Order: sequence, then structure tokens, then C-alpha cells
Amino acid sequence: MKKLVIVLVVLIAVVLIVYRSKVVIERARLQETKIEERITAVEVELVRKGSVTLSLDFVGDVKGEEEVDIFPKASGKLLDLKVKEGDRVKRDQVVALVDRDVNGVRFEPLEVTSPMDGIVGMVYLDQGAEVSPPSPGPSMGTALMKVVEMDQVKVVVNVTEEDLGKMKSGQKASVRVDTYPDKVFSGKVSLISPMVSQRTRTAPVEINLQNPKHLLKPGMFAEVKIDLGRKEDILLIPAHAIVEETGEKQVFLVSGGKVVSRSVETGVSQDGWIEIQDELAEGDSLIVTGQYLVRDGESVKVVSRKGGRQ
Repeated sequence: MKKLVIVLVVLIAVVLIVYRSKVVIERARLQETKIEERITAVEVELVRKGSVTLSLDFVGDVKGEEEVDIFPKASGKLLDLKVKEGDRVKRDQVVALVDRDVNGVRFEPLEVTSPMDGIVGMVYLDQGAEVSPPSPGPSMGTALMKVVEMDQVKVVVNVTEEDLGKMKSGQKASVRVDTYPDKVFSGKVSLISPMVSQRTRTAPVEINLQNPKHLLKPGMFAEVKIDLGRKEDILLIPAHAIVEETGEKQVFLVSGGKVVSRSVETGVSQDGWIEIQDELAEGDSLIVTGQYLVRDGESVKVVSRKGGRQ
């Protein structure tokens, strides 16, 4: 009987030891699982050097290289229009006749001529309308039509004081209009105003374009990109990798499986890429996915690595 009791005690002790061992092992496994669960999976991209094209974007209106409103030289009634919209005219060509008869006194019809070669862009009046000369100024007269030079056109954009110093005559420009969404028209900066408007704090800048097929028409709305040159051999990262908190820009790197945060100063940007001044080095592993889930010093698991911009 005594031996049986001893055997039972030993068995119970063994069972307890085994049970406690399993509990300890299970607790350790759960602890390891929790630690693993806290490790964030991230994607990184290597920081590389590259170049960007610097440019400024504006909007403006297409105008003829020259545009002129034609007025009669005397008051009267519009007797005849010799041209219609779209007609090409020569300098000194008769474009209209004005009846100057007054109180029964008959005069020879007054010939109205074009002061320049060009195309009739718009006719303002119909036959029979009362007309008058631009005296004492154009706002007092009656314009019959507008003639425009369309073999060359210009786009006028308003440039702020901040950007005016970046403008130089001869800079290349690309122009787009809604009528031809897939076509880019090439031009150059031809005129930079020497004066800045006190009201808008902008100055007009003209971009000249050759227009042999007259695809660009006065009055069209245009989007303009002026080329300021290229900036070479600079550190570039995806703009979305930057986390901004309380006005401070930060990025997160991975080094030795740990997160390293860096405050950064940015420069120029283009097509989703942005310049970083001096805070990073070429080849750094930059977190580009998961950057909003990590903190400095945390362990992370890199699940994807890209080579960066070439």
C-alpha cells in the first residue's frame, strides 16, 4: 500500500512537471507570436540620383501676332461689306464702303481699307449700320471688323513677380489647346514686359509661335509650359514617401531591420518625384509603403525592394 502511494505521488509530480513545462512553452510561443505580429511589413526603394526638367506652367489666350480694328474715316451708314470672316486681305485693300450722304448732299462712297495684310477675324456690323470714326479715341468710334496676322501667333501669359526673374527671351515653350488635346505646339518667349501691374503684381510675357496652317486661332484658351532648363545629379525620391507632421517633413529609412526617421528639406519636383537636399545618401533604403505605420527604432520586415529612379 505504501509503495502504491509513492508511485501515485511520483506520477502526479511527473504530470504536474509536464503540464507546467507545456504552459511555459505555450506562453513563450504566444509571446513570440505577439512580437512577430508587431513587426510591420514595409516596401522600400533605394535612393538614387537623377535629373529633372525645370518648367513653369501658365494659362493664357492666343492672339494674332498683329491685330487691328478697322474704323471708317468719316461718319455715315455702312453701304457695303467687301469681305467676310476668314477672307485674306492685303494692305490698302478696300474692305467696305460707307455712305456719307447728309441732308440730301450726296458724296462719293467712302472707301475703308485694311492697314495690314492678314485675315478677317471678325466682322462686327451688318450692312446699313450707322458708323463713325475713332474720334477723339477708338472707344468713341465704330469698328467695322478685326484683321489679324495668323501666320504667326502669340500667347500672352501673366507672370508673378516671384517667377519673373526666371524668364528670359528665347526660352522654349510648349503650348496646348483644347481643340487639339494630343498636339503640342512649340514656341519661344519673345517679349517680357518691363513693368509689373500694381494691381495684380504680374507682368505680361508673350510666347511667339509659327502657325502656317492656322490651327491656332485668336481667342483660344492655351496652356503654356516654359522650359527653364535641367537640374542634374540630384537626390530624388517618390513624393508620396514623405510624411508631414506639424509642418515638418519626414521620411523613414530601414537600416539593420530597424526604422530610422530623418527630417528632410525638399527642392524641385516633377512627375511624382521630389528633390531631397542633403539629408539622405544614394543607396539608402527608403520606406515607400507602410511609412505611416512605423516609428523610429521599430523593427520592420522588408517585403519588397525596388531600385529607385534611374
